[in-house]
Amino acid sequence: SAIRFLTPGGNFIGVADHGYWFFGTIERDADHVPTGATNFRMQPMVDQSGRIVANKADKDAEGLDVHDGIATVAFERNARVSEYAIDGSVMAGPLRDLDFIVPRRELRHNAGFETLARAPADSALQGARVVIAERSIDEEGNIFAAILEGPQKGIFKVARTDNFDVTDGVFLPGGDLLLLERRFSVAQGVAMRLRRVSGETIRKGALVDGETLMEAGLAHRIDNMEGVDVWRREDGALIVSLISDDNQSFLQRTLY
Repeated sequence: SAIRFLTPGGNFIGVADHGYWFFGTIERDADHVPTGATNFRMQPMVDQSGRIVANKADKDAEGLDVHDGIATVAFERNARVSEYAIDGSVMAGPLRDLDFIVPRRELRHNAGFETLARAPADSALQGARVVIAERSIDEEGNIFAAILEGPQKGIFKVARTDNFDVTDGVFLPGGDLLLLERRFSVAQGVAMRLRRVSGETIRKGALVDGETLMEAGLAHRIDNMEGVDVWRREDGALIVSLISDDNQSFLQRTLY
């Protein structure tokens, strides 16, 4: 459901929406092309008492941020945003829960928080974490979102267009927000979109939108794209990495 690199394009951490942490390393050839994943491992999420979280509604992890040894996770069904100390051998239970600001009554079942991203420290949001729902919408059809801290702390909205739902997001180095979105219909199948939202427009009370950078369907060999991260390659190129969730279905694939 979400992936974040611990080293640029190499070691990663992620969360799966059936209540697991996962870790590993992307291997690349001399041309930087990914060739596989090594050292892959998973472990179940546990509560503050160290017990494995069994209830699906309590372990539906969807959004992830990593900063200074802390993983912040957004959970969708039983809505919460929790901090964990990163330990690649044994992940313990949450350190604390954050105020996610959006009224719980506005978060729709299985369409709540899907995205958690941290703005750059030198941006207008001053390093604040931001959460965005998948398809929890207001009366005008706009998606609920919130800035969790800093001078702009408060609720804002994301314009929902062309029936796309938000599945993840990450801030670019300059402060703009890159949104990964998904659309599904029986007639057209699955599609994905990347949309770039100007960081200057993200503030308390705002309605934000952004230009479409790309859109793809099954003809482009995508799947249920749910995770995105950006990282700087050794040659200076800024790389966007995407990952799909196969929903444990034999009809789908996990693609990096």
